Amino acid sequence: MKADIHPTVFQAQVTCASCGNTWTTTSTKKELRIDVCSNCHPFFTGESAKILDVEGQVDRFYKKLSARQTYVEQQKVKEASLNSLERSIDDLALTPRATDSLKKAGILTVGQVMDKLAEGDAALLAVAGYGQSALTATKKKLRALGFDLPEAPAKAEKPARETEAAETVEAGE
Repeated sequence: MKADIHPTVFQAQVTCASCGNTWTTTSTKKELRIDVCSNCHPFFTGESAKILDVEGQVDRFYKKLSARQTYVEQQKVKEASLNSLERSIDDLALTPRATDSLKKAGILTVGQVMDKLAEGDAALLAVAGYGQSALTATKKKLRALGFDLPEAPAKAEKPARETEAAETVEAGE
């Protein structure tokens, strides 16, 4: 060991300012004064749980949790209402003429529009003042809102042989 390079070591008296507890240890200083010791620190005494409750952190956590649950429930209700057949036709944002035509015909909800579409495109085109462009726009808006459009009823087509036979009869006459 080299001489005169090491610090001087003392038997130091340690005093806690919070609780007044004292003990002896080795140190490079003759006396130590500390703010908190293991006898009065909340972590060692078990009072840390009381500190959390006093500060209200648990209450704030439950408040945030309930707010989140309320928000999620509101979003589910909102999403369900977006796909509701009871929505007004005003939500489709059609031209004023098309919207007024549907209202005059007594078609006031998206569900009623869907029922007419189930009957076929001709059912909606039969409404006075409602044209092909409005029908196309209505279908686009319904698809954009997430609705599955009903399939139009299939037209009864004549078999090819019957049409050929009818053409030959007409040509032969």
